[in-house]
Amino acid sequence: MNSNKKTVRDIDVSGKKILLRCDFNVPLDKKTGEISDEIRIVASLPTINYLLDNGASVIACSHLGRPKGEWREDLSLRPVAKRLSERLGRPVKFAKDVIGDEALSLAAALKPGEIMLLENLRFHKEEEKNAPEFARKLASMADIFVSDSFGTVHRAHASTEGVAHFLPAVCGLLLARELAALGGALDNPKHPFVTVLGGSKVSDKLGVIRNLLTRADTILIGGGMAYTFLKAQGKEIGKSICEDEQIPYALEMLEAAANNGVSLLLPVDTVVAPEFSAEAEPALVSSDAIPDDQLGLDIGPMTAEIFAGAIKEAGTVVWNGPMGVFEFPAFAAGTIAVAKAMAESSAYTIVGGGDSAAAVNQFGFADKMSHVSTGGGASLEFLEGKELPGVACLLDR
Repeated sequence: MNSNKKTVRDIDVSGKKILLRCDFNVPLDKKTGEISDEIRIVASLPTINYLLDNGASVIACSHLGRPKGEWREDLSLRPVAKRLSERLGRPVKFAKDVIGDEALSLAAALKPGEIMLLENLRFHKEEEKNAPEFARKLASMADIFVSDSFGTVHRAHASTEGVAHFLPAVCGLLLARELAALGGALDNPKHPFVTVLGGSKVSDKLGVIRNLLTRADTILIGGGMAYTFLKAQGKEIGKSICEDEQIPYALEMLEAAANNGVSLLLPVDTVVAPEFSAEAEPALVSSDAIPDDQLGLDIGPMTAEIFAGAIKEAGTVVWNGPMGVFEFPAFAAGTIAVAKAMAESSAYTIVGGGDSAAAVNQFGFADKMSHVSTGGGASLEFLEGKELPGVACLLDR
């Protein structure tokens, strides 16, 4: 996939109406309905301000949650419009519908330097189905489509791919930064190129491993996925999570790494407990002899030291997936150690969204990273080398 796409800086936006796909899928407090984390709103501001300051009018759109095509008050984007207005220091007009009369009339009356926000796109089933007529009606409000929601570009939805069939389509500043960071890491990394992979399932990362075996110098594997690899090597993993059906693939990856001269490192020690619980009593054991009544919940300190050493020597580091159940304090040390090593590294460091991004934010390391991705699934598919439909549809440079 060509990730060298035109951006808002490559086109004249003055006097144009811009359909801007944002990622306003923010967490809401279940009791108060208030926004509990506004990182995604803040991430959209550079593109919005650029467009408004350069004489465009902006029709922003986003999804929120999973309403499955039904109108739900608790998933309305109205609170986002209010917070966005506060952040921008200017009014944000809010349409109570998406492609209805109110949205169309507000868009038609929008003047340069003004912004409006459409209601939740996923109140329409046609959004996720990428229905051409729905996409056409969305596109009819604007002159240009700007995609700035990296978290959704791996989905071919009406607002991510469909509208590009009706409008010239370019990147926003956030999406451009994501493509430059991840594309640069894959296509022209500074070596040694170290990849850190974690999370619970091997099946989620097999495509990434396969793609990186021809690019990375070192692959560090932690998290629940490590136990499938350890079992594939004939080691005792107790009650640890394991995808038995993936063992042949794990063996294939281990063999491919050896054949390609890639150093694929697995945990040598493991923090275990008798049950998956924040209150469980942790113990430290060797990774090749986990007791039958225990399950691995984090990499151990020796593994953390080995992984940190590899990161210290790296020129480029890409991390996707935690090393353990970092939500439980007793099993967070491995994830913290990786985050700290990356924060202290002189390498170009990329955190690939999802739980890894949540971890570096939680532990206070986010501002020490070169790039923290805003898209978990999208960054994963990018690292797999897949074509992202919401990127492929944009104009090439």
